[in-house]
Amino acid sequence: MKKLLALFVVTVPISLSALAGDGGLWSVRMADSVMARDPDPLRIDANGVNARWDYTQGLVLMSMWKAWERTGQEKYRDYVLAFYDGMILDDGSIKGYQMEEYNIDAVNAGKMLFALHAKTGKEKFRRAADLLREQMRKQPRTAEGGFWHKKRYPRQMWLDGLYMGSPFLAEYARTFNQPALYDDVAKQFFLMEKHARDIKTGLLYHGWDESRNERWSDPITGRSPCFWGRAVGWYAMALVDTLDFLPTDHRFRPEMIAILNRLADATMKVRDPKSGVWRQVLDQGGRKGNYLESSVSTMLVYTFAKAAKKGYLDKKYLEIARKGFDDVVKEFVEVDARGVATIHRGCAVAGLGWTPYRDGSYEYYIGERVRDNDPKAVGPFILAALELEE
Repeated sequence: MKKLLALFVVTVPISLSALAGDGGLWSVRMADSVMARDPDPLRIDANGVNARWDYTQGLVLMSMWKAWERTGQEKYRDYVLAFYDGMILDDGSIKGYQMEEYNIDAVNAGKMLFALHAKTGKEKFRRAADLLREQMRKQPRTAEGGFWHKKRYPRQMWLDGLYMGSPFLAEYARTFNQPALYDDVAKQFFLMEKHARDIKTGLLYHGWDESRNERWSDPITGRSPCFWGRAVGWYAMALVDTLDFLPTDHRFRPEMIAILNRLADATMKVRDPKSGVWRQVLDQGGRKGNYLESSVSTMLVYTFAKAAKKGYLDKKYLEIARKGFDDVVKEFVEVDARGVATIHRGCAVAGLGWTPYRDGSYEYYIGERVRDNDPKAVGPFILAALELEE
């Protein structure tokens, strides 16, 4: 294994916001805490059942891989490899994965496959990436070419889906020289801007129903009723991560960066002024039950830090990210006597439609279960810390 995998050990100046209370790094503290809670990576977010191939595992494991690249600590690399070796068979098939569901969430865990193939040389990782690419070739679309979120949600686009699919497709395009795919990737963002963005606030609604048949959809616009924090966080991360792979001379790159700037400006206007973090429903801070939520807060801090360093956003956003990270730690993070870090108040899950019916109302979003160490908060927390440790 050591002959196949090169270690990345980097000595860098550390921002104060990236330091845990004992002078250690928050990225390392949280990555170690992931392993302390789930020594077997196949148990990450398994909910007491069999190991799952899903977006939550992909998000956390990507952050762990990046922690290995930064620190050179092989335990993080081995943790990630153990999951993917356990889930992917030699022919590239994925345990539990069913293409015919056309669930765009399933693509997110595939983002690690490019790095795994490059570092190990195992063809099964390339085959698995091809399998997920084949899903996206066949993924049902709206009349304008937007990916349905899932087959069971016909003619619907959700903000979540932009994060699940777009960076994967952009990296596939770069890795396997399929430049025509870049236009398709950019189109997804343009369609969400067109159909889900509110002109008054600049925020985007969680979902859009082309058919207007869903009870949650506005009969005129097709939009869902609320600005759900994490959905906007997914969209923000999708933009900044997709830009990693979109060629610098691509005709749509300037507009992608413009979208990111509009979104950053809109989310700053709804940040809670007292705590410095964001709420479950972004624009209704004064309403009863609208709690400060950790996943949207970590996602936006990560986005701001990375985008400012890349030059997509004004450099002031790096300072905003540094303060935001400190605010996240103060508001949500607790470390026990063993040194294990817990991040509190993450929305367990939220969606639209299906059974029991989720109507996208304010009452629905604040009523969903809240839990500690939700992967959608843990992964972006590690990613944000890594950005701020440079």
